[in-house]
Amino acid sequence: MATEAHGGGGATGYIVHHLTPLSVGEGFWTLHLDTLFFSAVLGGAFLLAFKYIAERATTGVPGPFQNFAEMLVEFVDTQVKDAFHGKSAVIAPLSLSIFVWIWLMNFMDLIPVDLMPLIGSALGLEYLRVVPSTDLNATFGMSIAVFFLIIFYSIKVKGVVGFGKEMLLSPFGKWMIPFNLLLKVVEEVARPVSLALRLFGNMYAGELIFILIALLPWYIQPVLSFPWAVFHILIITLQAFIFMVLTIVYLSLAHEDH
Repeated sequence: MATEAHGGGGATGYIVHHLTPLSVGEGFWTLHLDTLFFSAVLGGAFLLAFKYIAERATTGVPGPFQNFAEMLVEFVDTQVKDAFHGKSAVIAPLSLSIFVWIWLMNFMDLIPVDLMPLIGSALGLEYLRVVPSTDLNATFGMSIAVFFLIIFYSIKVKGVVGFGKEMLLSPFGKWMIPFNLLLKVVEEVARPVSLALRLFGNMYAGELIFILIALLPWYIQPVLSFPWAVFHILIITLQAFIFMVLTIVYLSLAHEDH
């Protein structure tokens, strides 16, 4: 039984063990080492893979990897052209990076739930959580980065004065400045919060279901885990797509200077 894999504790202890990150520090300065490690490894894998494909790209008959990369780039480029109405050479590469990186993070959810914790135990690690997108710190980190890009491009395109007017005078004019500012602050803050919580909530729930399936008798697990894994592939792709598209839309709004 899975509950015996880490020295007892019952179902609750098993679940808590699998959802607890490997961390150092206390309070605000706590670092989730497993989240940082797997995020960096997956990001590096994405960069190296696309660098390898780009260096071997040909105008002749493309190989399967080049075909896949071109399909992916064309897919992302189509989304940018449909949703982004400004001019920027950064948005398309940023969107591609977001989509692939988040998808790779989410894909870690399909690794058997006991495999990596057992490897971690063999290495002397008490905890090891391998899905970065089930860590609220990771999803908020990405969404806050998007938030700063929104503010940066808003000021760059509209200017400090234009951005200030948008914050203070929209939508009810100069006589409602405090209320306008409150609405705009709530609107701006809601964007990174919704981005982070949506991705975290869906991936955390998916990971929890895999863990609950692992608590069942071994002869029942394949009946439930395989269909859920197939369905989960759709979920992880959809969550990466939603994060990417909303990022494009938010940055498009930041580029609108009217």
